[in-house]
Amino acid sequence: MTIKLPIDISNVKGFLADDEAEALYQAALEASSRGPVLEIGSYCGKSTLYLAAACRQNDSVVYALDHHRGSEEHQKGEFFHDPDLYDGESEQLDSFREFRKNISAAGYNDIVIPLVASSEVASKNWSTFLSLVFIDGGHSLDAALTDYRCWASQVIRGGILAIHDIFKEASEGGQAPYTIWQMALNSGLFEEIKLVNSLGLLRRL
Repeated sequence: MTIKLPIDISNVKGFLADDEAEALYQAALEASSRGPVLEIGSYCGKSTLYLAAACRQNDSVVYALDHHRGSEEHQKGEFFHDPDLYDGESEQLDSFREFRKNISAAGYNDIVIPLVASSEVASKNWSTFLSLVFIDGGHSLDAALTDYRCWASQVIRGGILAIHDIFKEASEGGQAPYTIWQMALNSGLFEEIKLVNSLGLLRRL
């Protein structure tokens, strides 16, 4: 299936594979008919665009949560650091300007609601239940556990929890997303739908 997006996705910075993007889009298309969607870790908006495209069809919205200072691996001197996103004045990475540019270029300002904050801060007093939560934030164990503990309980029954960068073997990638995937399965609250590349999809029981 070819997903039609308003802008050329190849020009949008991000780390979502094509098969993962399609699976995420289809999950959001199903879920967003029942309520809003939230993603943790928007970066420059690549995944946000797929979620927004699905939500538009159901007159729903995407809460795009990211502090836009980059995860551990995006910092200066790290492997995934992008100097184009580094703000020399503040001496910090800042992906928010690029994110806003991409969302505006796609015409999705009426669908995407940016939340520029940490996961823990944004979750305080949160009262809106969500049809889909996509966890793709920091990949340290502490960050992944915080994302899971703050947001998994907000998924409605029958809704979807999506987790990116699940690698069973440490040689393939970081283990924190795999850890929270296992936690979700062992909690009795979720059942596996499928794994697509490194994207895991679960349904809330």
